[in-house]
Amino acid sequence: MSSYYHNSKNEQAYLDLLQHVLTHGSEKGDRTGTGTLSHFGAQLRFDLADGFPLLTTKKVHFKSIVYELFWFLSGSTHVDYLQENGVRIWNEWSTAEQTARFNRPAGDLGPVYGHQWRNYGATKDENGIYNNDGIDQITQVIEQIKNNPNSRRLIVSGWNPGEAEQVALPPCHTLFQFFVADNKLSCQLYQRSADLFLGVPFNIASYALLTHMVAQVCGLEVGEFIWTGGDCHIYQNHREQVELQLTRELYTLPTLTLNPDVTDIFAFNYNDISVDGYESHPAIKAKVAV
Repeated sequence: MSSYYHNSKNEQAYLDLLQHVLTHGSEKGDRTGTGTLSHFGAQLRFDLADGFPLLTTKKVHFKSIVYELFWFLSGSTHVDYLQENGVRIWNEWSTAEQTARFNRPAGDLGPVYGHQWRNYGATKDENGIYNNDGIDQITQVIEQIKNNPNSRRLIVSGWNPGEAEQVALPPCHTLFQFFVADNKLSCQLYQRSADLFLGVPFNIASYALLTHMVAQVCGLEVGEFIWTGGDCHIYQNHREQVELQLTRELYTLPTLTLNPDVTDIFAFNYNDISVDGYESHPAIKAKVAV
């Protein structure tokens, strides 16, 4: 089967991919025992000037997207920050049972995204605690965008082969690359494992938000967000929900607003970010959240 590509000014690209996998996906087993319909290789493109890609056919919990992104950017790998801000999406991976598999206390997720983004390749001390001697990929890539925007090395990797098996859930969104042209910043994400119903709407919005934030602190406009998926799948127990979602009417994508005074990627707070009218949109109020 050939790879799937779609370019759209709204979420129709995503919905078409759902339909494609429902119709043409291969039945496969998976680590959960649930079973999936899967397709290998897909790409969706979103022009961020046309709206912020937060779904209107299903409510996506934007608060969780924002706080999780802040958590990644902070370099933290403990769920305390998320839980303190009412975000529960990492709870199942941070239980004492899960973390004990790696000889870590409850809540300590190990070298997940934040560690790889901010302290990649760090060494450990005699107690097995990471030293702060790794590569701060976020700081590094922002400096590169500012000083060498034509570079083809504007890359952040979340996948470290030496540490991928030291966490309960190895990174699904594994690598992203920035591109600067015509004073616009674009970003492409590669996602090795893509849960199309639950995870991908979250990931698209998260990296679109990151692109806006990085563009602002680098003095650029936004270009495209390009999502590239490897194993793109729909779990068998999500089929009915996906079919329902595909019957819903599309609405205009919301507009993202950032506090223009923020010039440091690590200085954003929750009140600096809003999606205009999303939560009050009557179409969103009537839909079930991810």
